[in-house]
Amino acid sequence: MANRHNFYYAATPLNIINTTQKSLRKGELTRAAILDVALNLASRDGLEGLTIGLLAEKMRMSKSGVFAHFGSREDLQIAVLKLYHSQFEQEVFYPSVKVARGLPRLEAMYARWIKRVTIEIASGCIYISGAAEYDDRPGAIRDALVGMVGAWQAALLRCIEQAVEMGHLKPDTDPQQLVYEIYGLILGLHHDARFLKVPGSVERAQIGFERLIESYRMPVPDAAAEIKKPPPNKT
Repeated sequence: MANRHNFYYAATPLNIINTTQKSLRKGELTRAAILDVALNLASRDGLEGLTIGLLAEKMRMSKSGVFAHFGSREDLQIAVLKLYHSQFEQEVFYPSVKVARGLPRLEAMYARWIKRVTIEIASGCIYISGAAEYDDRPGAIRDALVGMVGAWQAALLRCIEQAVEMGHLKPDTDPQQLVYEIYGLILGLHHDARFLKVPGSVERAQIGFERLIESYRMPVPDAAAEIKKPPPNKT
């Protein structure tokens, strides 16, 4: 294989090789540009509102030109989902895992999640809008969306389990229940901030998280009480 690869470069004029590389690079850049516009449209109109015709119009391309980069509308929608998921990981997950394990990492995850939500109040969240669009529509798009949301919830679950193991949270903490309650805060924030336009929703979501964690936090031993505690009766 290596010999054939070398033979190709030896036998092919340099100008043809450069032209081919430039064409490939141009194609990658065009695809990335299409996906950026598609993500903005999907955030605003939902994945079902994303059409090849509208995208072609926004890109000032022909429909066939857009189709050249995606085999079908469904392929385009899944590619948009993957881009959204990748951006979510880069902004929320990966920076958070650099923080110390346990409760500090969980707090970092939530803080970065809230930060991202404050931006999405204006644009919309693909995870949440997608759940409303595909909750009863089986297929590849729903499967991809469920997998991505499930991966994020699994990361939260593991973080909570580590917080329990490290003594940051009470030993009787139910990690699944805590994930549910944290997710509920985010859903409530989207509803109140984006739909109802309630001022102060972000602050309420932060206060709610702090109170929630406090209810699960392992109590800190009172050193003074330990000193004053009477010795056990030896009789």
